[in-house]
Amino acid sequence: MLKKFNEEDFEVLKGPLQSFRQSPASLSGVFILGIFIQILLIYFEYRDSLLTKFPNAKLISSIHFWITGVLILLSIIFAIPAVYNRGQKIQYLLSILVSQNVGAVSLAISGLFLLGENSKVTTQSLLSFSYIIFIVGVLIFLVTSIRFYILLKRGAFREGTARENLRNNIESIIKSHFAEILIACIGLGYIIQFLLKTVISSNREDMLMIFLAFLLYFMMMFVLPEQLVILYCKFRFKSFNFDPDGNLYPASSCKGDIKKNGNKKATARI
Repeated sequence: MLKKFNEEDFEVLKGPLQSFRQSPASLSGVFILGIFIQILLIYFEYRDSLLTKFPNAKLISSIHFWITGVLILLSIIFAIPAVYNRGQKIQYLLSILVSQNVGAVSLAISGLFLLGENSKVTTQSLLSFSYIIFIVGVLIFLVTSIRFYILLKRGAFREGTARENLRNNIESIIKSHFAEILIACIGLGYIIQFLLKTVISSNREDMLMIFLAFLLYFMMMFVLPEQLVILYCKFRFKSFNFDPDGNLYPASSCKGDIKKNGNKKATARI
């Protein structure tokens, strides 16, 4: 579906790469920090799995523990310069998996487990709640993906467009992301209503933690399409990758300009 677009159509997406926030060296540092965060989240998840009434909580926690263990092992490997310099694309894929594991999967599981510790919550209501949360997350991902594709067709991510600059106008942000915001608000409204009905007032801290966990889950579903498109660009275009000196490779159009300028100079000398 994305094959019909040219390199210029994705130019604005190089922003995090050009700022070196997502350079291989920067990601290696993020991996090291992510190791400790994932271990901490797994600990809380395991602790909550022993207290919650969520169905098959121990099994879910065990499976997630091993998946996280694999991600931690890979994070250690791809934090080594000799490895990530040769496997930038795999490193970026790993960064997506780690970020989604931390911001979406771990927090969503912990939120459900924590919610299941309350005496007023039934097993059936927990399952219904988890299905709705999952569906809302999928809808946010799908709507954001469709909107991303439409913007690509309109050339919104080409160099020199308005989207190249940071958009600080709140009204324009709301208008451009209205569908995603609407779905997220519906989901958050349902979460608040569910919490107010089931979690007693003495557990306000738990309510806040559960709410923030699912809010971050929705946010991670929102950013996932862009992460995947950048990953696609890293596999398709060399200019989305870094050379051995840590600099981005030039775009193919820039190479063409360099060649033309070189030919002009050579002609002038003749």
